[in-house]
Amino acid sequence: MKFLIGRKFLLGAIIVSALLGSITPVSAANSAVEYRQLGLSYRQQRRYSQAIAAMQKSVELEPENVMGRVNLGWTQHLAGKQQDAAISLWKAIFLQPLFVPAYNALGIVYLVDGNLPLSVTVHTWAAILKPNNEIAYFNLSLALHRLKIYPLAIAAGNRATILEPDNPHPLVASAISYWDSGDRIFAHKAYHQAIKLDSRYKKTTFLSYLKQAAFTPEQIQVTKEILRQISDRQI
Repeated sequence: MKFLIGRKFLLGAIIVSALLGSITPVSAANSAVEYRQLGLSYRQQRRYSQAIAAMQKSVELEPENVMGRVNLGWTQHLAGKQQDAAISLWKAIFLQPLFVPAYNALGIVYLVDGNLPLSVTVHTWAAILKPNNEIAYFNLSLALHRLKIYPLAIAAGNRATILEPDNPHPLVASAISYWDSGDRIFAHKAYHQAIKLDSRYKKTTFLSYLKQAAFTPEQIQVTKEILRQISDRQI
């Protein structure tokens, strides 16, 4: 009996030890690389406060690492801390003024935060630095649509589609700009192409996912209107 109890106690201790070992506290890391990896791991789990703490420590240990600052800024953005994110990304740009990933991330931060003129400025510069920058063109399309500059929004969306033909997001971005400019035919064509790439775009319920791609609720509503009209015509 005592032997069985001892075995159970030992087994329980092993399980608890394994569980504790799988939870790496921020204080357990030693180097900047370890802190960055820990931060990325936390970010994947959406444990943003812990991810930010780990990445801040990595930046303290290695302040000249530009990508480390970009990772911190992007994580702050995902956590909804747009002002902190912008500060981190500007610090990265100060270290390396031509670093395109920092501009891409900063432009998205301004887009989500509603600072559309700055978003357009930053993404335009990112596109100049890297002409085949599909991220910049896609987000330019979203920002210009919100500014109601539809011809440029359409041009940016179409350029993003050319650069990333397997991604339906630029097609949807072009579709909503065509729609709001009054061109229903091209709006339908663009949206049909998006459906060909991903059949989930046939479902209204799926469209809320577009929020993760920086579409606003108003832009998602326009997308639903396009889909509804396409669906009605097929009945």
